[in-house]
Amino acid sequence: MIALLLALGSSLAYGCADFLGGLGARKAHVLRTVMVAAPASLVVELLLWPLLGASFSAGAVGWGAASGVASAAAFALLYRTLAIGPMNVLSPVTALVSAALPVGVGLVQGEHLAAAGLIGLPLALVAVVLVSAGPGVRSARPSRAALLLASGAGTAIALQLVFLHQAPSDSGVAPLIVGRAVASAVTLAAAGLMHRKLGSERPAYALSAAAGVLDSVANLLFLLAARSGDLTVVAVITALYPAGTVLLARGVLAERIGRGQLVGLGTAAVAVSLLALT
Repeated sequence: MIALLLALGSSLAYGCADFLGGLGARKAHVLRTVMVAAPASLVVELLLWPLLGASFSAGAVGWGAASGVASAAAFALLYRTLAIGPMNVLSPVTALVSAALPVGVGLVQGEHLAAAGLIGLPLALVAVVLVSAGPGVRSARPSRAALLLASGAGTAIALQLVFLHQAPSDSGVAPLIVGRAVASAVTLAAAGLMHRKLGSERPAYALSAAAGVLDSVANLLFLLAARSGDLTVVAVITALYPAGTVLLARGVLAERIGRGQLVGLGTAAVAVSLLALT
């Protein structure tokens, strides 16, 4: 139950971070947004170091660095995807891809689900699609490039989560600190190489920094959830993050919530209840 609650908290934080990052990427080049978000996320991890501890073993550093590279790619691909839009079409694509790989890794590593989990897991995946796909999904067709970006973002998110899960369980926040340091370095290096293509627009500092902070909180909650529960269950619950993105898009951007999304929210509640029984 603790792992489930942590995963739900991670999902909510990811959804809010994605929404704010997507808005920030609409105001300036996506790299300018990530240049603010990634360091802000690193600051949060450093502040957590004295509270939660950190053991920089070879495994923690290695898997943390790998997660950092994946995180940098996820930041850029996801925020660019959400900036292109429509959010309610591309979010489910990203979410499903980001859930499928960790679930597969968990099953390959020998995790098993009880009968309730075998029902709840596919229900949760269905809920991800329903809650993410808005009423305009049929008329608003994303471009092929947008779909590729969404799939790439989902893959990068999945790899980041899998790499964090592989880090030693006694390493504290060390994998997160290393990951954020690497992600910040990769982002700044990419921005330096592409500085002529970034344009003159200033990034939305507040939105970008808030997205980075929330993303850092989401990563921490996921790491704690994965350490206390099965990756298979934690990953699919975390993948419900588009609910937060869609609800914020409704409140801020006035995007409508359709009947299918309401059904999806109900389906998600049932799925979470079933997974809790496992």
